[in-house]
Amino acid sequence: MSVALCVLLWANPGTEDGLIAYEDRVLGIAVEHGGVVLQRARSSGSDRQPLEIQTLRFPSAAALEAFMTDGRRQALAGERDRVIARTEVIEVDLVPGSGED
Repeated sequence: MSVALCVLLWANPGTEDGLIAYEDRVLGIAVEHGGVVLQRARSSGSDRQPLEIQTLRFPSAAALEAFMTDGRRQALAGERDRVIARTEVIEVDLVPGSGED
């Protein structure tokens, strides 16, 4: 059974471009584990809003776990800590008609 996630990301002050670059890299790794980026959206990141909102789908919990424990992703932990202040991950059910086929 597939797993869908909504991911909310807040940047550390002054590292907005770094957050975007980091996410570009790790989402590429996610694709190698069968992950699909359904949507990426950005706000200004002001007023305590997340800078980036993502909707992702993985073919299984095992695929998501493989992504989370991928050594390449883990090797970027220092960069992640430098650019990302806060992350919220919410497991969601995708609603038909919301772009999900």
